[in-house]
Amino acid sequence: MFEQVPDRNKLILQYPASWWRNMWREALPSGNGEIGAAVYGAIKKETVLINHSELWHMGVKGELPNVSQSLTETRALMKEGKFQEANWHLTNAVKKHGYFSKLACPLPLVDLQLEMPCEQGFSQYSRGINMETGEVGVTWSENDTTFTRNLFVSRSADLIVYKISSNNTNAIDAVLNFSLHPTHSPNMKERHDELSGTVEVQTEDNFLFYKATNEDNKDFGAVARVIADGGEISSDQGELRCTNADSLLILVKVFTNANRSTQWTTLKEELSKVNASYEQLLGEHLRIYQPLFFSSTLQLTDDQEEWPNEALLLQAYKGKAPVRLYEKLWAFGRYLFISGTKVGGQPFSMYGLWHGDYQLMWSHRMANENIQMMYWHSSVGGLSAFNLSLIDYYVRLMDDFRDNAKKLFGCRGIYIPAGTTPGIGKPNQLVPVIMNWTSAAGWLAQHFYQYYQFSGDKEFLKQKALPFMKEVAAFYQDFLEVGEDEFYQYYPSVSPENTPANFMPESSKPVAHPMPTTINATMDFAVMKELLTNLIEGSSIVSMYQQELSVWEEMLARIPSYQVNQNGGIREWMSEQFEDNDEHRHLSHIYPIFPGQELVKEKEEELFEAFRKAVQNRKLGAQTSWSFAHMASIYARLEDAKHARICLEHLTRSCLLNNLYTVHNDWRNMGLTMEIDSAPVQMDANLGVVNAIQEMLMYVSPKMIKLLPALPNEWIVGKVDTFHFCTGSASFHWDLQKGAFSAVIKADRDTNIILGLPSYFTGYEWKGVSGVAQSDLGEKYFQIKIDAQQTIEIVSYKRDIST
Repeated sequence: MFEQVPDRNKLILQYPASWWRNMWREALPSGNGEIGAAVYGAIKKETVLINHSELWHMGVKGELPNVSQSLTETRALMKEGKFQEANWHLTNAVKKHGYFSKLACPLPLVDLQLEMPCEQGFSQYSRGINMETGEVGVTWSENDTTFTRNLFVSRSADLIVYKISSNNTNAIDAVLNFSLHPTHSPNMKERHDELSGTVEVQTEDNFLFYKATNEDNKDFGAVARVIADGGEISSDQGELRCTNADSLLILVKVFTNANRSTQWTTLKEELSKVNASYEQLLGEHLRIYQPLFFSSTLQLTDDQEEWPNEALLLQAYKGKAPVRLYEKLWAFGRYLFISGTKVGGQPFSMYGLWHGDYQLMWSHRMANENIQMMYWHSSVGGLSAFNLSLIDYYVRLMDDFRDNAKKLFGCRGIYIPAGTTPGIGKPNQLVPVIMNWTSAAGWLAQHFYQYYQFSGDKEFLKQKALPFMKEVAAFYQDFLEVGEDEFYQYYPSVSPENTPANFMPESSKPVAHPMPTTINATMDFAVMKELLTNLIEGSSIVSMYQQELSVWEEMLARIPSYQVNQNGGIREWMSEQFEDNDEHRHLSHIYPIFPGQELVKEKEEELFEAFRKAVQNRKLGAQTSWSFAHMASIYARLEDAKHARICLEHLTRSCLLNNLYTVHNDWRNMGLTMEIDSAPVQMDANLGVVNAIQEMLMYVSPKMIKLLPALPNEWIVGKVDTFHFCTGSASFHWDLQKGAFSAVIKADRDTNIILGLPSYFTGYEWKGVSGVAQSDLGEKYFQIKIDAQQTIEIVSYKRDIST
């Protein structure tokens, strides 16, 4: 299947989707950033679950009461040591006013169902994804007839293109219909019944029509046009029946938040005008899609053999995960991201565009780790512009965020609750671990500023990044208190989502977030320090907010230094009243190493090692798929290739479905992850893996890049084409057995950075160089200056035997 495509850029499965009653979990996805199609791929009855990024339901935005006085009361309780009472004080104050707000959920749009006879039995079944084109395919044989079904979601024509063909004439009989997507959640039966009562299905000539009505009385639905090559098409009770066809081409357009009567007419007219073949439509789609997919490439294997997913996963269970699984996971994560979001659209979701029920766990935007993780990889991978959808999403909610800051804490600026959904930026998860955490805005500001760093767009810096960051700083200015030591006291303070060890209940039964509200969580200060540093730098670049610079500089000076515990690790809370708790999945206190860039080994080695010790102290069994991906990225920053690879290996053994979707935890309880009753699909880890692999191969900051900083010994040979840094890109190749290395550094803008070369090689030779000088960081570090559009080349043909 997809024979001309390298194995690293395709998924092949030999087994159909089979997760009982929820087969969408093992479907194969395609999407154009707005429309998603998840294909179940069964021979007799294939289902295409169709979704749209703008279709949501069941959200409620409440009017937040003014409980700003509770901040003083919470702090008074904490000063008295009444931490348990203080933990709930803000949350209870809001609840006492009867406040209610509810996050919306993504709503499945429709199922397109195809039924074909299976009279002879089948053989040679396989299904897969061609990630180079965005096509999902299914193929099988019945005696001497081979059937193939291919589908993609067009980025150019904004429609689903679906083709059924065979190697014999008149071989295709099929029935097509639209239907409301089922639910297997008992608590969603009533909602499903409500929607079912609004469904209308209609046929006209070779067209299928579908609509349902959302709770706001606006319709959503789809129109399909079926084009048969040979044979006949007839309609019967909302279905189209095709007989004796040589091939079928099905074109589908969808609509949301509109009126059925106008949309059915409009979409029918649009589909009627499509005269292109499948191949022509695919070609138009590829002109937009392929520059995105090939914006960066990675190769870790040389052989051309095709490996099905099932075989790769079995290898990971048996011994070390095969190298080709890592390169495939890197490509697949990028494929999901490119297919699941777009510039100008909604940001990427935990389920991408392939959600398969009506109220899925953690289907909202979660900003205490998850949504950030889904964008960490984007800039280095040449997809920096995709950050604009994330940025614009939060900018649209600024009025809510200002209201939150004022009414919850009596502060200027903004407070972003961890969980949001489109149009709902008010607090909704009324529990202390969420309500008392105030660092979401500062953490998200990293993505605003990083977009400027990679794009160099000063207008964006002036109009979006700095105004957003200034509002975050205004909140800090009002929220923080100065202690007797002249340093800030940050309280209430939360280290997501951990509870100090001395406040954990003695019960052996797990309790979620028993007492997370503390004083001076390390992460809170790390995020604040990064925000102020970037705000001062950015304001100086474009001469904005000059009168505030001295205020922000003084605020920076009042942030206390990081502290080391008795075990030599960085303390998670910078107050001795709280003991570190290492049986937890979050690694929030490692923020200065990753995802922040405050510290590097070459300049802060002693403190750097204390962060390393803190990571090593974390316990296995308390983890999740995303925490393994996060930890792998941290180990890459620590230049610990072995443990970075082990983290990814643990993930492959515990949290991968056959279609390579990541799930939150291991539902089989094999001891690697935390134990909860369900294992929801969570694609944050799919994208976290992409970042971890990139971090292992290239460290990037505005001032430094390092090539192969955490290369596992098993990754003997490899090739990277166009990993991006802030002002250019790097392409490089290595072969550990031959002792060969080469790199090309290209400047897109004038570049002045430190380049760290791999420790695996020696005797480097430079070509096309004028502005290169030895750095004081070490013998393999160089200060390089390159003019815009210029390149330098580095080669080595000698392995450093000391490594």
